[in-house]
Amino acid sequence: MGSLGRGGAAARARLGRRGAFLLVVGAGELVWGLQYLLDPMPDPQGLALLTEAAPLHAWAWLWVAAGVTGAVSAGVRAGRDWAGFAALLTPPTVWTAAYVAGAFSGEYAQGLWFAAYYATTHVGVCLWASAVPEYAVPAPGTPGRGTDG
Repeated sequence: MGSLGRGGAAARARLGRRGAFLLVVGAGELVWGLQYLLDPMPDPQGLALLTEAAPLHAWAWLWVAAGVTGAVSAGVRAGRDWAGFAALLTPPTVWTAAYVAGAFSGEYAQGLWFAAYYATTHVGVCLWASAVPEYAVPAPGTPGRGTDG
């Protein structure tokens, strides 16, 4: 049963792997958006592409909305949770584009490093998680797995 008890185990089973990912990353994106709202950067380097279109606090709401959508989608059955993954992909994809633009414009030379970070740790991981099947992989030696078991 583990340290979570029956209620925690039931919640974990209800969420599954995909739901747990949506809940955790959704909470993270919500927190990331709130930090831009509650403790804004005076001069956000590398984000000129965004701040020329709208103030940073407006973009913070993108993170907040994506986080809430991802967290709410955690309770949706696998296969129907696409909206949560799409929402969680949106802010880091936008940030990646802004950092690439900042690097190529010469405004923010470190932009490519930040773009690579967002592309791998946010976008890449979210794309990977969206492709993870919900069912458990059979243990080695399980009949039907192609081994004599």
